[in-house]
Amino acid sequence: MMREIKTMSTMYWQDNRLYLLDQRYLPSKTEYRSCESCDQIVDSIKVMSVRGAPAIGIAAAYGMAVAAREALIKGCNKVEMLTALEEAAVKLKRARPTAVNLFWAVQRMEKLLLKLKETSPQQIFESLLKEAKNLHKEDIDNNRMIGLNGAELVPSKASVLTHCNAGALATGGYGTALGVVRAAVEQGKDVHVFVDETRPLLQGARITAFELFEDDISVTLVTDSSAGHLMSRNKVDLIVVGADRIAANGDTANKIGTYTLAVLAAYHKIPFYVAAPVSTIDISVETGEGIIIEERCGSEVTHLNGHSIAPEGITASNPAFDITTAKLITAIITERGVVCKPDRVKLEKLI
Repeated sequence: MMREIKTMSTMYWQDNRLYLLDQRYLPSKTEYRSCESCDQIVDSIKVMSVRGAPAIGIAAAYGMAVAAREALIKGCNKVEMLTALEEAAVKLKRARPTAVNLFWAVQRMEKLLLKLKETSPQQIFESLLKEAKNLHKEDIDNNRMIGLNGAELVPSKASVLTHCNAGALATGGYGTALGVVRAAVEQGKDVHVFVDETRPLLQGARITAFELFEDDISVTLVTDSSAGHLMSRNKVDLIVVGADRIAANGDTANKIGTYTLAVLAAYHKIPFYVAAPVSTIDISVETGEGIIIEERCGSEVTHLNGHSIAPEGITASNPAFDITTAKLITAIITERGVVCKPDRVKLEKLI
């Protein structure tokens, strides 16, 4: 039976400001954060009010439009506005280091700015806003194509394991890894999803499980440490995850714990798929060794919702991402097609 799935909005533009779903409070509270300044958007990215590589890229694009709007309100002339936008671009790029979509989106806005130097401040703002909205729509369209391409790899009856959140709330809408799941379900396939809780910030438990539950897709929440057990009991048919950056050779950075799943999948001979838009591919980085891994505050490990869960004063390591080598990836699913056994030659053809 075919059905259409509608998803929650990650962000929207209204009354000359950006509203971001504050994902820190999910699933207990649905609250949108009003951002009238570029600094508010930078902060939202840093504290992970908005998260997920495509989503922070879109938010950054809107951030450039917001910065232009701020300059207009201050009465800046064109030179002053362009200076303010240069400063905004730097701040946005520094917000988080690993997700390449953030840099890609800001650079796209910067390229547009080069064409707008002979226009008025008002036209600069309107053009940047239009481009941000275009980028937002393109991401949703790309996600739907990723879903359609990936759904072909999902059996008619399948148990899928996923990690972290690569759903509608990590993107402009619909999702990458969850886009594959959604497309398969919309085609009438019988799909059950095992969701890793994803320590330390529990994006799987709080967000992915929430998305699937809201969409009435069959879902079971599991601890991160039980994934191998599920595979050993033949309860997982395939694994689909997202990506924050893909190196030229196919090595992929994704939420910490992804590499562990890929190794387990290889041992148990289970297909391991990465679903991501082409904008996540960074040809300038040769291998995964060149990808900067964000190290976040140790308090995210030692505390949960403000409450200590570890001995006071203990040192905690908190890398946000790890690298899955290309040889462990069965295929990368993009809006432009599926790349089996990814390597530089195959990925360059997509760019």
